[in-house]
Amino acid sequence: MSVPDSAPAGDGQSLSSLLILLAIIAGVSVASIYYNQPLLDDFRQTFPAGAAWIGAVPAATQLGYASGMLLLAPLGDRFDRRRLILLQIAGVCVALFVAATAPTLAVLIGASLAIGVLSTIAQQAVPFAAELAPPEARGHAVGTVMSGLLIGILLARTAAGFIGQYFGWRAVFGSTIVVLLGLAVVVVLKLPRSRPTSTLSYGKLLVSMWHLTVELRGLREAAATGAFLFGAFSMFWTVLTLLLAGAPFHLGPQAAGLFGIVGAAGALVAPLAGRSADKRGARAIITFALVLVVLAFLIFSFSGKSLAGLAIGVIVLDVGVQAAQISNQSRIYALRPEARSRVNTVYLVAYFIGGAIGSAVGAATWHAFGWLGVCAAGLAFTALAGWVHLGMRPGAGQGAQAT
Repeated sequence: MSVPDSAPAGDGQSLSSLLILLAIIAGVSVASIYYNQPLLDDFRQTFPAGAAWIGAVPAATQLGYASGMLLLAPLGDRFDRRRLILLQIAGVCVALFVAATAPTLAVLIGASLAIGVLSTIAQQAVPFAAELAPPEARGHAVGTVMSGLLIGILLARTAAGFIGQYFGWRAVFGSTIVVLLGLAVVVVLKLPRSRPTSTLSYGKLLVSMWHLTVELRGLREAAATGAFLFGAFSMFWTVLTLLLAGAPFHLGPQAAGLFGIVGAAGALVAPLAGRSADKRGARAIITFALVLVVLAFLIFSFSGKSLAGLAIGVIVLDVGVQAAQISNQSRIYALRPEARSRVNTVYLVAYFIGGAIGSAVGAATWHAFGWLGVCAAGLAFTALAGWVHLGMRPGAGQGAQAT
């Protein structure tokens, strides 16, 4: 089965069906890198000698994801994305098996790194959506697929918390293998092939990303802003499990996972954020998103002993981060239509490096300064994002496009 360069503009039902399929692929695949976050206290109990290194598990996964973005995602411009997706599913299933049977924390950290590298399947789906949609609906298309990705991220924590509570953390990784194999069947039966847009060699594809970064000021701004915001986001979700495990809550991984359902509100606003970016411009939506993230961490700072306060803060945080994410991706996909996978790679490598740093800083800050220290660190990351966003104005040249 082959697919044209873009979906027919009048065939809305066909395009909608493809976007829903791509959203499912994005959500199921990206969930693999978030299963470990509500399980940190379980890892600590299984590997008590390495308790100080528990934060390295989510950090390794996110660093792996950034590495996978750099090494694998650009191939979407050069090869059929469906084939790449199937190969990555096979690889991540092997890594998940190693994680499920890990005898030591070091092995679990290594497997988590591999899971991150190979779970970049979603980053073939999002540029594909931007390719299929007409320019005036690109933000909405990206928002639709990103809503699936966000639901996968958030419900991954819920599923992992439930399975971990009743069947143990190893069963979480084992059950994920079954889900991914089912996804592979759907990909073979339903997903059309994509048409490559580049004939560059692998080495030149990688080098071209450096040139894109240097040439596109808008890409640099989006990457830095996204990295700091996702760092703040990952900081909160990494520490939440540790907060809930202690006084006064004494709650297990299932409770931490249930916060993922609360945060799913962010997924509901993703298409709306995309439409708003199409109509009002991405910069205005990102400014509003920054205000929301600041508000979220202020709410968290007063909610260290309040489940209701934490739940409200989660909704505000997820809406803010996702609104910024959709707006950033909508604008960068317009910079170089023939290089969407590579532009997306530059953005998300920075994004997940920020997430990994946020996870590591969050865990260290929690042990050194407690919950208020984590909230202060989250505000600091958000302030850096605001400094980049408000300090860089669209100028002349390629980087000024799609702002």
